Amino acid sequence: MLDLELSDPAAPPVPIPTPISALVESQLNDPFRQESPTLPGSAGEHLLQSAYGTEKRARRFYDDQVLDRLNAEMKEFIGRMELAFVATSDARGECDSSLRAGPPGFIEVLDDQHVCYPEYRGNGVMASLGNISENPHVGILLVDFVTDLIGLHVNGKARIVEDADLRGIYPALPSEFDRGRTPERWVVVQVEEAYIHCRKHIPRMMPVLRERTWGTDDVKRKGGDYFGAKGMPRPWHEVTAGG
Repeated sequence: MLDLELSDPAAPPVPIPTPISALVESQLNDPFRQESPTLPGSAGEHLLQSAYGTEKRARRFYDDQVLDRLNAEMKEFIGRMELAFVATSDARGECDSSLRAGPPGFIEVLDDQHVCYPEYRGNGVMASLGNISENPHVGILLVDFVTDLIGLHVNGKARIVEDADLRGIYPALPSEFDRGRTPERWVVVQVEEAYIHCRKHIPRMMPVLRERTWGTDDVKRKGGDYFGAKGMPRPWHEVTAGG
């Protein structure tokens, strides 16, 4: 009976669904695609540039400020930065942003197209690393709040490398760390875009000496329940309670 139904000529043909990639391709008709397939940025930003009439300004920024590698000035800048904001997302595109910090140069420049930063013992959540394990795309923002009031964006693809493995490839990695704070692993980023973040809205800040307790699990030293979140209900508590 099943064979008869499948071979029935009167049955209407089953439509073949259009691949998602084709739908995206048709809806995001990038005006720059034919002109320059390697122009920086997403199809979405190019479409909005066209819609809002900013193509010339955007193209000038791409041509004057965006590189696909690090130049000497960018390397020097990275080498004196003490903090970085790291943006990641998981396979579904759900995002996370995190702060990474250390002594000047804690982000190591390996060559023109690779940087790495250390991952230390933390709260055990591993939100950034978990995202990178699903989706390698990362965005790093480094900002000089003290001297030059300028920022640097470094976007690219990341991978997680254990400390011993990376040292086998790059033996020049530092071996002495502040207060014995030793990396457990590293995030290595292949640079795809590097460009300036203008100083217009960057506030000037002055660093103040403070005592830091690296590696502590003491709740009060880590900030305690500053935002009063501890006693509030969570949806996953209900799931756990329900079995």
